Amino acid sequence: MRSAFAFAVSLLVVSAAAGRAEPPKLAVFDLEMIDTSLQGEVSGPRSDEQARLLRAGDQVRKELANSGKFRVLDIAPVNAAAHGSNLQACGGCDVKLAGELGADLVMTGVVQKVSNLILNINLYLRDVHSGQLLAAASADMRGNTDESWSRATDYLVRNRLLAPNYGVPQAR
Repeated sequence: MRSAFAFAVSLLVVSAAAGRAEPPKLAVFDLEMIDTSLQGEVSGPRSDEQARLLRAGDQVRKELANSGKFRVLDIAPVNAAAHGSNLQACGGCDVKLAGELGADLVMTGVVQKVSNLILNINLYLRDVHSGQLLAAASADMRGNTDESWSRATDYLVRNRLLAPNYGVPQAR
């Protein structure tokens, strides 16, 4: 998956450089939660976790925009529709919504909660034009705190999506 991601992003960056001298346009949707914990089954969604989902999405958008490798688009025009869908299982509605924004790439993410001790963040990058999955990145978290979520999110962006050894061309 890593080489496919590197190749696809390289093509987008090269074509952007040749054609319009701007990075690929990326729509990053808010993260979603899959809670299979006993607590989640009994109590339902927690407000602190819902707030963390929003903050994690904002963090991904900010870090990727600051990298200069992507032009991160405002998702506000389609955000209500995105929140009304299960972006991981909607048959490509993430690609459709990102296309409405004029994006080249779309990123979705999910936090899987097994318990308050065991959680995992997964990010998925797709090509809007083909719908093809270009990359998936995952990080485990130990502890359900603001700090653990922020650190895991930062790790994914810095050490997977933007790392030179991950194959994404570095800004020159």
